[in-house]
Amino acid sequence: MALSVLFSDEFYVAVNKPNGLLVHKTRIAADATEFALQMVRNQTGRQVYPVHRLDRGTSGVLVFAFSPSALALLNACFENRQVQKHYLAIVRGFAPQSGTIDIPLEQGNSNLPARQATTLYQRLAMAELPYAVGPYPTARYSLVAVQPLTGRMHQIRRHFNRINHPVINDLKHGDYRHNHFFRDELGCSALLLHARKLVFTHPFTNENITIQAPLQAPFEQICQKMRWEVEV
Repeated sequence: MALSVLFSDEFYVAVNKPNGLLVHKTRIAADATEFALQMVRNQTGRQVYPVHRLDRGTSGVLVFAFSPSALALLNACFENRQVQKHYLAIVRGFAPQSGTIDIPLEQGNSNLPARQATTLYQRLAMAELPYAVGPYPTARYSLVAVQPLTGRMHQIRRHFNRINHPVINDLKHGDYRHNHFFRDELGCSALLLHARKLVFTHPFTNENITIQAPLQAPFEQICQKMRWEVEV
């Protein structure tokens, strides 16, 4: 399987990572045999360095640098919040039209204080299905555009859990009843979170760079079933 290349120059390459693919090898997922890092290395024939993280379940824009110096410069852009990150998510319930989630998030299992975390969102579409999932006679869902302003671990997934609109098929922070419904009735077990766009100033050329990732099959198929028209 070859990854779809979204952007490439002498400094960076960006691909559209599929749902379920790890960025690199980790002891936590010893079962995995394919990794984006190795696949991009094989496709380009060059050493590559991941600039940022995407969870295994998240699809979308993933950027690699071709050198340690290119890595350091774009890493600094992420750390200094000079990169705009745009996601799409399908969440449980009818989310508000728009909002800001400003809830500090704990740092894993450590005793360190929670860190400030901010997420902007806008509801794009809603759907109500005639199925009783949980205590209600129908099942409601929203398609939301999400922009995290900070980069905490699982920030989007944790923030939407905190406002009672968990991301569908999130096994850790989601609603198991709706996860089972999507798997059993809609044939979808993929995490419905997609990194659709990155916007930044190129550290070497000073060009304004916009990298966009088309929706992939699981997310796109659910949008079709919900009769949502999505522009990425």
